[in-house]
Amino acid sequence: MAEAKTKEGFLTRFLKKVGVNCAMRSPWIIHMNAGGCNGCDIEIVDALTPRHDLEQYGILLRGTPRQAEVLVITGPITLQVAERVKRIYEQMPAPKFVVAVGNCATTGGVFQEAPFVLGGIDKLLPVDAWVYGCPPRPETIVAAIANLLGKIKEDILSVEKKEVKE
Repeated sequence: MAEAKTKEGFLTRFLKKVGVNCAMRSPWIIHMNAGGCNGCDIEIVDALTPRHDLEQYGILLRGTPRQAEVLVITGPITLQVAERVKRIYEQMPAPKFVVAVGNCATTGGVFQEAPFVLGGIDKLLPVDAWVYGCPPRPETIVAAIANLLGKIKEDILSVEKKEVKE
């Protein structure tokens, strides 16, 4: 009986370490436009091209939230899209992170006084990285996501340490 618990504990620890390693080395992102002018979207696509090479960090753009750890969002959060953004965030596996790209996603931008705009994404979801600008430069987007990789490592390792203490 004691051997079974030891083997199960070893397997569980091994799989957690593999998961941590994969999440740190290759976070997959999903991009969502909540509305706006698409200027930030063009810059995100430019950051993914070989010129700026966001893939050098192992970051891949995915089409489904069930495969992504990082939500990259642009545009102001409107009443119409708020529930959809929340649903996409809930479909993402843990640990999950949010990057707000552009002034519209961070503060509501030029639309912040409109009656149907909630403001920035921080009114709805916890934001881990902010990229300001209208539109932000691709270099800034790459730098923010590269800094987020360090935060991913810290968050995952802190979760692992909490589990070990108990």
